Amino acid sequence: MAKNLIIVESPAKVKTIRKFLGETYDVRASVGHIMDLPKKTLAVDENNDFTPQYEIIPGKEKVVEELKKAARRADNIYLAPDPDREGEAIAWHVAKILGEAGKNKLIQRISFNEITARAVAEALKRPAQLNADLFNAQQARRILDRLVGYKISPLLWKTVKRGISAGRVQSVALRLLAERDAERRDFKPEEYWLFKASLRGKDEPAFRAELHKVDGKKPKIGNAAEAEELEKRILGQEQKKYFVVDLLEIKEREKSPPPPFTTSTLQQAANQRLGFTAKKTMNIAQRLYEGVDLGESGTTALITYMRTDSVRISEEARAAARAYIVDVHGKDYYPARPRYFKSKSGAQDAHEAIRPVDPKLAPEALKSLLPPDQYRLYNLIWTRFMASQAAGAKVEDTTVLASRAGAQFRAKGERTLFMGFYVFTPQKSEDATDLPALAKGEQLTLLKLEKEQKFTQPPPLYSEASLVRELEEKGIGRPSTYAGIIATLQDREYAVLVDKHFQVTDLGRVVCGLLTENFSELMDAGFTAQMEEKLDKVAEGGEDWVKLLRNFTDGFNPTLEKAAKSVRSVKGGLPSGLNCPECGNPVFVRFGKAGPFLACSAYPACKFTSNFTRDEKGEVQMVAQERQKQEVVGKCPDCGGDMVVKTSRTGSRFIACSNYPSCRHAEPFSTGVPCPVCQAGRLAEKSSRRGKIFYSCDQYPKCDFAMWDPPRAEVCPQCGFKVLGVKKSRGRTLLACPQKSCGFKKSPDADE
Repeated sequence: MAKNLIIVESPAKVKTIRKFLGETYDVRASVGHIMDLPKKTLAVDENNDFTPQYEIIPGKEKVVEELKKAARRADNIYLAPDPDREGEAIAWHVAKILGEAGKNKLIQRISFNEITARAVAEALKRPAQLNADLFNAQQARRILDRLVGYKISPLLWKTVKRGISAGRVQSVALRLLAERDAERRDFKPEEYWLFKASLRGKDEPAFRAELHKVDGKKPKIGNAAEAEELEKRILGQEQKKYFVVDLLEIKEREKSPPPPFTTSTLQQAANQRLGFTAKKTMNIAQRLYEGVDLGESGTTALITYMRTDSVRISEEARAAARAYIVDVHGKDYYPARPRYFKSKSGAQDAHEAIRPVDPKLAPEALKSLLPPDQYRLYNLIWTRFMASQAAGAKVEDTTVLASRAGAQFRAKGERTLFMGFYVFTPQKSEDATDLPALAKGEQLTLLKLEKEQKFTQPPPLYSEASLVRELEEKGIGRPSTYAGIIATLQDREYAVLVDKHFQVTDLGRVVCGLLTENFSELMDAGFTAQMEEKLDKVAEGGEDWVKLLRNFTDGFNPTLEKAAKSVRSVKGGLPSGLNCPECGNPVFVRFGKAGPFLACSAYPACKFTSNFTRDEKGEVQMVAQERQKQEVVGKCPDCGGDMVVKTSRTGSRFIACSNYPSCRHAEPFSTGVPCPVCQAGRLAEKSSRRGKIFYSCDQYPKCDFAMWDPPRAEVCPQCGFKVLGVKKSRGRTLLACPQKSCGFKKSPDADE
């Protein structure tokens, strides 16, 4: 019988840790949080020091009972969720629930930055008490977000549309996107011209140089006439045209590697190099941290804890990196003195940088054992860490200035003399040019002179990488929250990714405008950053969490009361600048369940609606609509009119009388496939609130069977279930059993 109980939050962690411990340890998972604030009520008593009213999360009752049984059998209980504020909150709630079951048992907290035998053993040697300050910091953040979200969101429901939300941090991030969008719309491009010269000296190869100065000054060529005048001046009348080398500068320098990854820099690099979203990056990193199956080696953790803003690494990790670099590449590839990096100002520095647990586990050796995305992210982390510990690269920079007729052109070249850390992260300067051997005063033949018209560009839209960088620089949120912030902005349809860049939707623009008008302090990036600093002080024991919340609500509640009286409603729509093509009245932008659309202001007298787009300046452009002939599928049992197939605003088909609105008879769109559970009904097409199509029994609520894939009246040959689903997967069509316990799949017959 196990004498010691270790509770972690993830089943994957259980597998990894069990490898290191004997039978006297029972390792179990809480499967994430087991307690939280209820979803349907505020559940915070503001008049009683903001006391939260936690409850066991619905569906976690069985997990709780199993943990209680294990606690009763154990002599010692160790709580080992992730080593951060959220992990501390999980541990705190588990301890509270086990308080009765583990009566008179010693409940202690252990944590580790990496899941290795050494780290787990060290943690068990030095157990500690739960950290009240960390828990209170997390609890204060949770309550702050609850107060803001649950008090402001109803205002948006009344004035914009139901189902949308406001968030303490997400709304500030939305403002960043909206302000960048406005900058681009207001931007006025300015014309300028570039000149490039193809030159050749006495030795090959030829090279290109860009215009650097004209008559000793930075060139400002703002129109075609000025460009033509300079072109004539450079070309002159001579048949042979030469440039003369004014300056030849050759310097050697050492390039230092970048530091190992933090959460923020990992998310940025994974987005830029691998195309991963922040959410995907963190999900994969979590699996690499908790442990992955490496075949004969079993479940093995590959990286250290991935929520960190520190670039510090342990001396053990430094020694392991040195041993690998010297063994594989030689002692010249390790710096004369170990390399240390300084964390940015304000970093909590509670954990190490993100690094491989064991440098000897090189990515190529694991490639066949890891799914492609896990391999790619591990390779990114491993190479960045190893490069950070390697010697600097030595390069030779060459700068050439060559002139003709008062116009000076510049070319730059770079040559690698010693690879150094480049052996891990090969790279070459993007603006480097291969230059031949040259000498000062040498004549260079002009092979070609090119001029190109350009226009200044507006600041780019945010990508996931640049938004994460901006959030970090402004102190908005914390690294562990960036993925959730970005996901929420998209889930609420406030912003969409187009060509990997965020575009604010009409809904996002309206919500941001209303919040900025009525909650200017809450929407201020500086105020949000100050709140993060105060939460950090709570975690350090330097600030009382109740006082922090009281100070916040003293300003927030009066603002909320004022906004409730003055906030303008946009439910009637926003002016579009267009008129109705059917009746001539103004057309407004309105927000429906399926998104924004145009509707005539004379509704219900005029029922004209249309989709729309916006041009580069944000002007509304009506989408031309072709009226399609509706499919007739029968006669209306109420009035005898034609029954036609229509599409709901959430995307599913249904059948309705063509005489609507005088006749409102409607029916679900039936697939004709009998319900496999009750046999009395037929499966009908429906759609969720978010527009996802599914198929359910038309006898609901008597029968609640539902499935996601289009149904086929065919018996599963493996389990006998009376229907199969038509599943699309990676360009292939498959018939699959909807029973999760079965797993049967097959290709449709060739004639289908």
